[in-house]
Amino acid sequence: QVQLVESGGGLVQPGGSLRLSCTASGIIFRIYAMDWYRQAPGKQRELVATITSGGSRNYADSVKGRFTISRDNAKNTVYLQMNSLKLEDTAVYYCRTGGKSWDPPDGYWGQGTQVTVSS
Repeated sequence: QVQLVESGGGLVQPGGSLRLSCTASGIIFRIYAMDWYRQAPGKQRELVATITSGGSRNYADSVKGRFTISRDNAKNTVYLQMNSLKLEDTAVYYCRTGGKSWDPPDGYWGQGTQVTVSS
């Protein structure tokens, strides 16, 4: 059974930092690209960051220069380091596997972790 579990969310003041973690089981983690998404109240789901199996990274313009995605294949874990947090970063953050032909079309998703930025 495939499972993705996020952790690290919480309440933080503007300008603060958090590091999110997503640990996967049931897949050969090292061959998968991994994504971080977020969804804020009243807004559409947004792709925040992507890291390929080879380590190439891409970011949404809204987080570029503030967030860093990384992975530790030995721990089956992908991270999202979030610095200089803003009120508009408040959302539920989800990790997702990249697509493989033998997997469901939408990949596999974690349960989400809440990030709240508030003064």
